[in-house]
Amino acid sequence: MDIVLFGKPGAGKGTQAPRIAAALDVPTVATGDVLRGAVRAGTPMGLAAKAYMDRGDLVPDDVILGIMKETLGKGEFAKGSLLDGVVRTTPQAEGMSRVLAELGRKVDAVLVFDVDDDELVQRLGSRTVCEMCQTPYTGREAGERCENCGGSLIRRKDDEPEAVRNRLAVYQRQTAPVLAWYEHNGTTIATVNAVGSVDDVTRRALDALRAAGVGGSEKRR
Repeated sequence: MDIVLFGKPGAGKGTQAPRIAAALDVPTVATGDVLRGAVRAGTPMGLAAKAYMDRGDLVPDDVILGIMKETLGKGEFAKGSLLDGVVRTTPQAEGMSRVLAELGRKVDAVLVFDVDDDELVQRLGSRTVCEMCQTPYTGREAGERCENCGGSLIRRKDDEPEAVRNRLAVYQRQTAPVLAWYEHNGTTIATVNAVGSVDDVTRRALDALRAAGVGGSEKRR
């Protein structure tokens, strides 16, 4: 059971991913995590990625997809995965479908977190992060102290309203077409209203997957 998480910046994918993964009893897969893991492990694909990173270049899709194949082929991923932030463009969606097909698998569903733009501008605008340990906070002001390490909370420039709207515009141009690609190729799409408490959104997400015929055997929370 391989599920792609999909949604605009700030829609809550990062918060929900570990909760949904725990309920479905499958691990999460995030591009940054597997990339760093491959580099640390010194795998052939990891070394190829490191060469690009050392030059300050973006790691190309074919290398990232090679690392994803290495990762998803491990025994711990035999039951499936929750792909968080792995698919951002149509070529990446096509490539991931090829990788899964080579492993005898497919994307069983795309879980879409639905939040309107105005809500996201407000949500991200109220977000701060510790400048030392990077712990995120919502509803806390810049200059307050982090509960974990005592560092000062700051608001990132890309969370300012104008920057958020620009990120949403980029998403609309580059990432939203991916959903149309999945729909065209007959992949199950499950949409969840991602506004509300964390618990409510988790419940809705699991309900949406179950209604779409995916994840019916999730663990009871």
